[in-house]
Amino acid sequence: MNARNPETTTALFALTSQQSPTPRARRGGWSWGPVEGAKLRVLSLGAGIQSTTLALMAAQGEIGPMPDCAIFADTGDESTPTLETVAWLSSGNVLPFPIHRVSAGRKISDDIRLRATEGPGGSRRFASAPFFTGNGGRGRRQCTREFKIEPIEKEQRRLAGYLPRQIMPKGTVEVWIGISLDEVVRAGAAFARWAVHRHPLLEKRMTRQDCVAWLRRHDYPVPEKSACIFCPNRTDFEWRRLKERDPASFAAAVEIDALCRQAPGMRHQEFVHASRRPLAEIDFSSAEDRGQGMLDICEAGCGL
Repeated sequence: MNARNPETTTALFALTSQQSPTPRARRGGWSWGPVEGAKLRVLSLGAGIQSTTLALMAAQGEIGPMPDCAIFADTGDESTPTLETVAWLSSGNVLPFPIHRVSAGRKISDDIRLRATEGPGGSRRFASAPFFTGNGGRGRRQCTREFKIEPIEKEQRRLAGYLPRQIMPKGTVEVWIGISLDEVVRAGAAFARWAVHRHPLLEKRMTRQDCVAWLRRHDYPVPEKSACIFCPNRTDFEWRRLKERDPASFAAAVEIDALCRQAPGMRHQEFVHASRRPLAEIDFSSAEDRGQGMLDICEAGCGL
């Protein structure tokens, strides 16, 4: 065996230490069709197109068995249209099952404001979001897990009648996820051992546009994409629509974008827009608006 060069070995260890942490493992199941023996059936509601369609299809009896409830995780930074959709679905004459609204007990924007004054090593842990960084990279996506997945799992435990850390049998909870055929790569098993994910829209071979067509065919309103107001995954079309239809939310997004670059001690500046420029300075007008005779096309379709 050839002796290793100490400098090469050190470099290898240095390279390994810079890799991203191992992602959280999916330890639960994934079912095609109803989970036999499930104690609780829950619809994970984001209030976008797919999950709203899923809830309404269940209400119409087109997908079954009927869920016991839906759970909506409110990050505290949802857009006005998303909250209006949740209010409408919860109004009592739309769905035959209740919607439970949960949260992490704080808002993502509050974390960002606190970090702007105290810095990354402040008094409270900061759940990072996948903002665009000045060095050409992106931040870690911890916000979904801490502000969506964990509050929903906690509520599932409560509804199933189990205490925190109490052992739950496998297959206790059947969780409906609104993932459509055009985004099948997002489908996966549950994170919790006791939960099983089910994807009814995949079972129906439905795409996002199929969901839109179903909603219109049944005279239901088509929701806007569900996302935090400062979500960095928005397209320019979606940023423009937010600015035009919900100016208060867009102003809040501009504030958060600026605060992302004000935290002392940060290694790289962060931006909510892919251009890595301040959100307030970006022109979201379409080519048609600029006199170039082209229509603005949304690459993300009609949103989630």
